[in-house]
Amino acid sequence: MTIDGPTDTREPEADTPNYGPVIRQRRKALGMTLEDVAKATKLTIGFLSQVERGISSPSLSSFQRIAGALQTSLEQLIKVPEPYSEFVSKDDRQTYVLGKSKRLYEKLGPGFPGALFYPTIIHRPPGHISEHMEHEGEVFCYLLSGSLEYHLGDKVFIMTPGDSIHHDTSKPHYSKVLGEAETVELWVSSTPIGDPKS
Repeated sequence: MTIDGPTDTREPEADTPNYGPVIRQRRKALGMTLEDVAKATKLTIGFLSQVERGISSPSLSSFQRIAGALQTSLEQLIKVPEPYSEFVSKDDRQTYVLGKSKRLYEKLGPGFPGALFYPTIIHRPPGHISEHMEHEGEVFCYLLSGSLEYHLGDKVFIMTPGDSIHHDTSKPHYSKVLGEAETVELWVSSTPIGDPKS
């Protein structure tokens, strides 16, 4: 099923990284159309076009799926080093800032061939609404701080610190940050998160 990302027609902020041109350049270098990438990622052509033009920003999960469809990795696309180590010091985590809302992602493990999950800490600002998603795999979220309204299928859960949710990601899901404080969320997603075949 094809899923829409959130629509935002404002211009991107000057100090927000815009990876759209890098994604477009890679796609064209591979001779791929937006339709090809949409089929591989299960994102809409309209959303991908907005991403390439810097109007919308994908979540980390969708960014990884886009990178996978383009036969590369997120790190290679945005040109950051990809050192591999089983141990990752808290001072050496790879971090990414995505979107106008400046969502901060802390990558807790680099992953390796055959890895079964990818852990990440996400910091989201008040009022942020995630993409509406539906794809193969499973996900676990443990809320460290803040408050979330989590939509899963036709159910809605209000999450407070210490609450967790674990589900099959083929169910439609999205979440919204409640209150005036940012959330800090520990996410563990199954592979293949960036596999174009998923």
